[in-house]
Amino acid sequence: MSYLPSPSRYDSMIYRRCGFSGIKLPAISLGLWHNFGHVDEYDNSRQMLLKAFDMGITHFDLANNYGPPPGSAEENFGKVMKNDLRPWRDEMIISSKAGYLMWPGPYGEWGSKKYLVASLDQSLKRMGLDYVDIFYHHRPDPDTPLEETMAALSLIVRQGKALYAGISNYPAELALEASRILRRLGTPCLIHQPSYSMFNRWVEDGLLNTLEQEGIGCIAFSPLAQGMLTNRYLHGIPKDSRAAKPHGFLQEDRVLQMMPKIKKLNEIAVKRNQSLAQMAIAWLLKDARITSVLVGASSVQQLKDNLGALDNIAFTAEELLAIDEILAR
Repeated sequence: MSYLPSPSRYDSMIYRRCGFSGIKLPAISLGLWHNFGHVDEYDNSRQMLLKAFDMGITHFDLANNYGPPPGSAEENFGKVMKNDLRPWRDEMIISSKAGYLMWPGPYGEWGSKKYLVASLDQSLKRMGLDYVDIFYHHRPDPDTPLEETMAALSLIVRQGKALYAGISNYPAELALEASRILRRLGTPCLIHQPSYSMFNRWVEDGLLNTLEQEGIGCIAFSPLAQGMLTNRYLHGIPKDSRAAKPHGFLQEDRVLQMMPKIKKLNEIAVKRNQSLAQMAIAWLLKDARITSVLVGASSVQQLKDNLGALDNIAFTAEELLAIDEILAR
């Protein structure tokens, strides 16, 4: 039976304007960094994408290297687009990125015009799309002039391969410079995608103010600090968890170090009738400068739980003070 989206899909989602642009993004967007590659179960990935759309998530975030293997998340997303979501393409914001290693040789990563243009051409082919809505430079390149990288983003927009340009992982000073270059080129920077969570607050030291000043939206990734801001580690480190794996971003000693804070934060979440993950997402959305929070999911139920954060995104002054005291310890 062919997919038909829920007719009530826009009834409960919150949409926020992205900087000074005409674009609104859902308060919660779906990222395909994990759980959408060829190593994952395709039907589960498909069900998460369709449920997300049914619940008002219009923004789907990818990158050339998402998988594993690299490129496979875009391929699987393209398969769902072709078989299920194609009739609703104009209701969707689809983004991709380039910056990290994608193929061997000197033109397979970083920020040259050669790499960015070639990478997006490959991404569009994998997804079966004529264009993406947002194309990001994924990380700053210390060796390529910023003017070249931003000129490549502007070229891609003028070619019609992307509607908007974005940057990711740029510190405040570099983001400001990139924004000014893009504006001179006639392609304003739409959005910045930084890592941001209760445990990773670097954006508060200048970047958010810069984005507000420049009229650039902000979409936060890793809002749950690689799973630490969930119920996953409240009672120790499960054997099948990310922290239990010998390789990866999240190490066991880091979780053990943060455990007292995790438990204290969970006590506040319980009083708010939220899970810790829901409170962590809501805590980001309390700031009007945050356009959207980018969540990952490994199941439809986890996705629905994350969306439950929108039921309560208001905090009392006492709650915010208590959270800050916990985080400062």
